[in-house]
Amino acid sequence: MGPTAAFFDLDKTIIAKSSTLAFSKPFQAGGLISRRAVLKSVYAQFVFLVGGADHDQMEKLRAFMSSLVAGWDVATVREIVAETLHHVVDPIVYDEAVTLIAEHQLAGRDVVIVSASGTEVVEPIGVLLGADHVVASQLEVVDGHYTGEIDYYAYAEEKARAVEALAAERGYDLTQCYAYSDSVTDIPMLAAVGHPHAVNPDRDLRKAAVERGWPVLVFTKPVALRSRVPLPPAKPTLAALAVGGAVAVGGVVWVNVRKRRVG
Repeated sequence: MGPTAAFFDLDKTIIAKSSTLAFSKPFQAGGLISRRAVLKSVYAQFVFLVGGADHDQMEKLRAFMSSLVAGWDVATVREIVAETLHHVVDPIVYDEAVTLIAEHQLAGRDVVIVSASGTEVVEPIGVLLGADHVVASQLEVVDGHYTGEIDYYAYAEEKARAVEALAAERGYDLTQCYAYSDSVTDIPMLAAVGHPHAVNPDRDLRKAAVERGWPVLVFTKPVALRSRVPLPPAKPTLAALAVGGAVAVGGVVWVNVRKRRVG
């Protein structure tokens, strides 16, 4: 058999929150946003978690984040993410997701995170989790600052196209690959592989999963990642990583992240 992969959505599939909104307090501490904006992001997080990630909610979240980051200094964002990554992400990773990722790695499959969140957040999380590749949205940058526009949006059908492009690049047999997501907007990605799974699905995805005979998984236990896997020192590794950006390959923005074996 040729190489295979397991494709994971990030927010509410691997971690219990929106990855981008989870950094609102560190961004405030770094002088990027006001306390009022933090409160708005907390509310947006609540709506995202309670209301699900259907198309309307995702569009509202996208518009909110686009307006919020306009004018931010890219280097500052990467530095803040690098320095606070363990504190922010470590406690909200699902124990079940960590186990599942390890099982796929032991089976020899590549682990790929596919997320609509920005690469500056998703890429370091990918390293933290030992992912082989990351597909993430790419924000437009002019003179070292975000404009508020999005160059590449890894969302809905585009996730499926990214998965297919990566499969063509890496030689994956998609009929033997796995995919996991919580959102109805990720049905195209789930349908692109032979082994789709709905994780903590919203109402519409649960309905679609039942109709299509897809397994439904429930992840309920956020766990401190340090208690599950040995982690490298946060600052030297991640600060160095954060200097890099996304790489455009065949029209798809994605980042290669090599596995780091500890010990």
